[in-house]
Amino acid sequence: MKIVADDLSGPEIARFLDEHVRQMRSITPLESKHALDLDGLRRPGITFWSVLDGETLVGCGAIKRLDAGHAELKAMRTSPARKRSGIASLLLAHIIAEAELAGFTRLSLETGAAEFFLPARKLYEKFGFTYCEPFAEYRPDPSSAFMTRTL
Repeated sequence: MKIVADDLSGPEIARFLDEHVRQMRSITPLESKHALDLDGLRRPGITFWSVLDGETLVGCGAIKRLDAGHAELKAMRTSPARKRSGIASLLLAHIIAEAELAGFTRLSLETGAAEFFLPARKLYEKFGFTYCEPFAEYRPDPSSAFMTRTL
């Protein structure tokens, strides 16, 4: 398995992210959906990685620069067929290391508060994230959970 920086130009990642956004819309109220689509992930200040198993795309994740010391974890997704196989842990460890190398001192995230997102929240807790107040442009939302960790 390998993790590669991705310029988001390929059709496979476009499909993968479209599935992600559609799934989030089916679970989360529209006003609480914060998943970035392909165009949103192409904006300046975002670094995106894909996880490949051979030639097969099995996961992705990104960081979005909020300021000189603070970044936000975005677009964490594992292929539904490969959930709970260690891909998310591998990718999250990589992203944390890359955020540290980039000079960030804090990494935060927004995820869902619903039961569906419990495995994700448990993963983030395992990696040292703790619950926090909304950050950046987020506002309190009963459908969202906010987490952060010092790097």
